[in-house]
Amino acid sequence: MTVFAFRRLAMALPTLLVLVTVAFFLMRAAPGGPFDNERVMPDTIRAQIEAAYHLDEPLWRQYLIYMGNLAQGDLGPSFRYEGRTVNELIAAGLPVSLTIGGLALLLALALGTAAGVTAALRRGKATDHLVMGLSMTGISIPNFVIAPLLILAFAVYLGWLPAGGWENAGWRHLVLPVVALALPQVAYVARLLRGSLIEVLSSDYIRTAYAKGLPTRTVILRHALRPALVPVVSYLGPAAAALITGSVVMEQIFGIPGLGRHFVQGALNRDYTLVLGLVLFYGGLIIAFNFVVDLLYGVLDPRMRQRA
Repeated sequence: MTVFAFRRLAMALPTLLVLVTVAFFLMRAAPGGPFDNERVMPDTIRAQIEAAYHLDEPLWRQYLIYMGNLAQGDLGPSFRYEGRTVNELIAAGLPVSLTIGGLALLLALALGTAAGVTAALRRGKATDHLVMGLSMTGISIPNFVIAPLLILAFAVYLGWLPAGGWENAGWRHLVLPVVALALPQVAYVARLLRGSLIEVLSSDYIRTAYAKGLPTRTVILRHALRPALVPVVSYLGPAAAALITGSVVMEQIFGIPGLGRHFVQGALNRDYTLVLGLVLFYGGLIIAFNFVVDLLYGVLDPRMRQRA
């Protein structure tokens, strides 16, 4: 297992290198520049600005300068947020996105696991059809449709919750974005767990456990649930990274100052360093979560440890 872990870590750096290289040249290939939307300025001033950000250098030299700074942990200055670095912008937006995404992930796991287990134990019955029907609805309807409906119901008509904003991260401002982010993930977790648990319950060792007289609760919790969670854990790797880095649409709808809004504004403003920093950060999170998922495989299924 240790050799397997080191092998996966060794693959992470080349993957990030390819990611940042592709993103760097794609951003430079896009039409326009970070200062094209500014008011008309004299050529001398434009030349000084471009020299300050090394935009007057050849493309290969800009790449080497960026990679040199990146090796020191410096993601560079933002082209559009004057006086602020990309490191500072990510550090400011991460706690917000981490709060929203982490709560959404916990809610999705709790509700999705409960729904999946319930549907599997009542396979073919009305409860199973109801849970799977709701899950399919949750998967089919995107969260940018769910979010306005939640705002309309609970903020406009009922007046129970605020429609958006981020005032001191109060719990009332968290409810709607967390629920809107979590609902599609609840549906995915429920469907994955139901299918996996049905397969596990047909295994010989589960039938043996029932034959020994163990109650259903014990069989599910101690023998069936852990191997049934393997496909769910596999799915939660990239899902967790997507939730924690913030949903672009959700943050725009609810006016949340997280990483997603920085990504959108950075792309619109051609803020090269900000977009590159967020792409690199997002890619690093995906690699990290997938690495954790690989380690959890060994905990959930001992056969994985033997293969590693």
